[in-house]
Parts: sequence; C-alpha cells; structure tokens
Amino acid sequence: MKKEIKIALVAIAAIVILFFGMNFLKGISLFSEKNVYYARFSNINGLTANNPIFANGYQVGLVKDIHFDYSGQGDIIVAFTLDDKMHLPVGTAAAIESDFMGNVRMNIVFPTNNTPLPTGEGAGVGLLHKGDTIPGSQAEGLMARAAALLPAVEQMLPKLDSILMSVNTLLADPSIARTLHHAERVTADLNTSTRQLNTLMANLNRQVPALMSKANGVLDNTQQLTHNLAAVDIDATMQKVDRTLANVEATAKQLSQPNGTLGLLMNDPSLYNRLNGTLNSAEMLLNDVREHPKRYINVSVFGRKSKE
Repeated sequence: MKKEIKIALVAIAAIVILFFGMNFLKGISLFSEKNVYYARFSNINGLTANNPIFANGYQVGLVKDIHFDYSGQGDIIVAFTLDDKMHLPVGTAAAIESDFMGNVRMNIVFPTNNTPLPTGEGAGVGLLHKGDTIPGSQAEGLMARAAALLPAVEQMLPKLDSILMSVNTLLADPSIARTLHHAERVTADLNTSTRQLNTLMANLNRQVPALMSKANGVLDNTQQLTHNLAAVDIDATMQKVDRTLANVEATAKQLSQPNGTLGLLMNDPSLYNRLNGTLNSAEMLLNDVREHPKRYINVSVFGRKSKE
C-alpha cells in the first residue's frame, strides 16, 4: 500500500513540475501579481491565449483569455496580463500584427503625446486602471503591405506579359543570333590579339637588357665625348682661329693692292686684254694646224721632198 502511495505522490509531483515547467517555458509566472486589462478587436487574426504581448519590442505580458462579445457588436475581447511595474497611460491602444511565418503577437501602442508617468504622490493620475478596456486594431505588417501591393501587381501583369512577348520577339530575330556570332568572333579575335600582344611584350622584355646595354654604351660614348670636349683648350683653339683669320685678311689686302703682282693681274685691264689676245692667236694657230697640217709638217718618202 505504501508503495502505491509513493508512486502516486511521485506522479503528482511530476505533473506539478511539468505544469510549472510548461508555464515557465511559455513565460507565465504563477507567483507574481499581474495587472489584467482588456482590448477590443474586430479581428484578432489568429491570436490565441498565451501569445506574448510586447511594448517597444520588449515582452511585458501574455494573453490570458479571449472571448467573443455576444451583446450584438460582434467584437472580440482579449484579456491580457501585464507586469506589476507596467503602467498604461490614458490613450494607450493595442495592435495585432503577423509576419510571413504566421506568428501573431499583440503590441502595446503608447500615445504619441505621452507625458512622463507620475510617481510618488498623485501616482495613478492619467493612468488606466486594472480591468480597463483599450481599443485594438490591426497593425500594417509585412503581410498587410504585401496585400496592399497586390492591386498594383495585378495592373502590372498585362504590361509584364507585353514586355515578355516583346522580349521573345526580339530573341526570335535572326539578327540577334548573327550579332552574337559576330560578338563571339570578335571575342576570339581579341583573344588572339591578346596572345600576340603578350608574345610581343615577352620579346620586348627579353630585348630590354640588350637595349639597356646599348643605351649604356651610348651614354658612355656621350660621356667620353663630353670629357674630350671638356679637355679641349678652347682659348688656344680660338687664338689659332684668330691668327688664321688675320692671315686671310692680310692676303686679301695684298690682293687688293694694285702695285703687287696679283694686284696688277687682277686690276690691270691691258694685261687682261693682252692675255686674251694671246689666247685667241694660239687658238687660231691650233685651228690652222688641224686644217692644214702639211704646212707645218715636212715628210720625205723615198728620198723625195714635196712642199705645198
């Protein structure tokens, strides 16, 4: 008998622990006082009991109970509990939102013109009391925004069909295939040109050391020439040039003087005339010799002499 009692006590303890554990995992605390409020919705969008309640993204409570208002308005009343430290100012509302995964939660929406909550004496002024009812609405979440876009998407579908038909017509044009073929050939030519350019650059890279050595040789020759020019005695060379120019000038003066031989030859017209007459006489004599050579040459054949 005692054994059965022990088994029953262990089972009861396990059930209690399981109950508290499940509630703990759900975020329900059974040992702390809660503030119960109500929210009135026209549509709760699948909200259920024990759904979390958030304020500014932080969980502040849980949905306690949900019941339908049969008084004729058709609204749904949601009872929810908040932490004792949570105070709701007058004008607070509730909003239900859902995401793409189907998760539903209720958010506490504070009034935008909210003033700091009073503390100490006068606390509770401007605050809602336990059991008060706040208005509820559907928050415009991602699903609502997506639903709002559906009419615009439906209007765009015919245009998309027209665009797709135009694209198909364009792709069916044989000129597109020819263009792609030409583009492929151009790409092949570019690849060939790139390989040739790489080969040329490789040859240039191999020739660069030889070119650099030649350039160094030219620089060495230039430096040697510069060194030789620097070694030349410019003053002595200019003195020699001056002496040569002086001799040329003296020679020119002698040629210009009428008393000298060269001066007389260059300045005496009678001497020129006599030389010119002598040359003319010599030319006449040579012409006569060519025309009448026998006058000047006496040839004897077989002991005979003949004259003309």
